Amino acid sequence: MYEKGQYIVYGIRGVCQVADIITIDHPVGPKGRLYYELHPYNQKDGKIVTPVDSEKTITRLLLTRPEAEALIQEIPQIKEMTVANDKQREERYKEALKTCDCRVWVSMIKALYLRKQDRIEHKKKVTDLDERYFRMAEDYLNSELSLALDISKEKINEYIKERIVV
Repeated sequence: MYEKGQYIVYGIRGVCQVADIITIDHPVGPKGRLYYELHPYNQKDGKIVTPVDSEKTITRLLLTRPEAEALIQEIPQIKEMTVANDKQREERYKEALKTCDCRVWVSMIKALYLRKQDRIEHKKKVTDLDERYFRMAEDYLNSELSLALDISKEKINEYIKERIVV
């Protein structure tokens, strides 16, 4: 069970802070069930209430500082995601985001970046779908790294670039 004040990754909602742990008695459901009240990191007035014992959504603790540093060092070795079929592209992106796995997000970001460069090189328009999922994956990753490393989100990309040895 997470503690009040902790930051966690909560499914496709990304980084959230556990604002409170409350008990809700539903008239039809179980009595005294515990719920997390979560506040999404990038949503000023956002609020999520979810059962503590729910297994529907993947949740995990944020990376520690050493884990975040190790991930950054590993970025050059992480292979970009492959999407064999354009018709399955969005589904593949959604599944990648749902994993709550930073390495999968890096893989997706790399694939989308390379796809964008290729489309620009061939004078093709970058798709809205690719742009949207690139921003989402980058936001999830940068939010987590920003908190783990105590660096502002605006400076995290620069921080990563300075530390990557290709």
